[in-house]
Amino acid sequence: MGKRKRKSKKGSKAGGEEPESVTKAPHSFVIKRGKVGKNVNELLHNFRQVLEPFTAMSLKIKRYNVVKDFVHIASSLNVTHLVIFTKTVKAAYLRLCRVPRGPTLTFKVVNYTLTKDVRSALKRPLVYSGLFQLSPLLVLNGFTGDEELRMKLMTSMWRNMLPSIDVNKVNLNTIRRCILLNYNPDTQLIDFRHYAIKVKPIGLSKPVRKLLSGRKIPDFGDCNDVTDIMADNNNAFTESEGEGDEVDAIRHITLSQKHSSRGNMVNEKSAIRLTELGPRLTLELMKIEDGIMAGEVLFHSLIKKTKAEALELKTKRQQKAHLKLSRKRQQELNVKRKMEAKNKS
Repeated sequence: MGKRKRKSKKGSKAGGEEPESVTKAPHSFVIKRGKVGKNVNELLHNFRQVLEPFTAMSLKIKRYNVVKDFVHIASSLNVTHLVIFTKTVKAAYLRLCRVPRGPTLTFKVVNYTLTKDVRSALKRPLVYSGLFQLSPLLVLNGFTGDEELRMKLMTSMWRNMLPSIDVNKVNLNTIRRCILLNYNPDTQLIDFRHYAIKVKPIGLSKPVRKLLSGRKIPDFGDCNDVTDIMADNNNAFTESEGEGDEVDAIRHITLSQKHSSRGNMVNEKSAIRLTELGPRLTLELMKIEDGIMAGEVLFHSLIKKTKAEALELKTKRQQKAHLKLSRKRQQELNVKRKMEAKNKS
């Protein structure tokens, strides 16, 4: 019998190191704690897709895993944030944690719509293979109360969860999705939306635009020459194939770079069109903690404490932390003393 051939592992050599732009980008774990139900579990996977490619899509969560397990391995995997879904009898909750030392923002999920439901409501959903290979652009609207601590922490947390961009150096072809967060100061609710970005040429007749950006070649059997093809009223371009009415002028931009989509030229006007990808969430900030789901409560939407009560709680936490540290030191001394006694004997 001949010898079995061994597969060569070309990718396991030292040449497979990730570039600095990837290692320094914010990474995240999206996990759940406790029983969350079928719908919230699907919402968890939808949220992972939103944060692609810098998240663990196939992360397995065992029943015995605790938050400390994920915090412990976060540094070795360049993970900077934890997104935790939980559910109680009253509502579902979303926690955003900055690892390893916090803070933690707890949001109540007032209502949500799954990705499959958003796409099923669209006439022409926009999904293709390369859409989730690049991180989304973050757009914040209404987060203007910079003097308030809660607004500062909310803005900082959402911004740091996604890679920042340099406006002067960014490549327009790398911006394919966007996350829109709209804060309503009257209701104090945050609307979370996720869109795909599409650029279309404008200022062209329907036939020309169809030839440049259309996927199907129209039927030119009834046309005698090129003027018949370019006419707006020819039968080759039916109403169902047309692009519809022109978008508002507020969406018109002049491209400063070459764009990969067909029909868009440098220094020519194009229109930005957004197609919702899902999921949709309506969030309400409930609590901010100075730590990973523990520590001093910096903000609480339901419970208000006086300065004396807050100082008392802070003193108790400091005493508890001091007692824990002293016990740990005493334990280390006991282990050292037993080791010395064992070596002498």
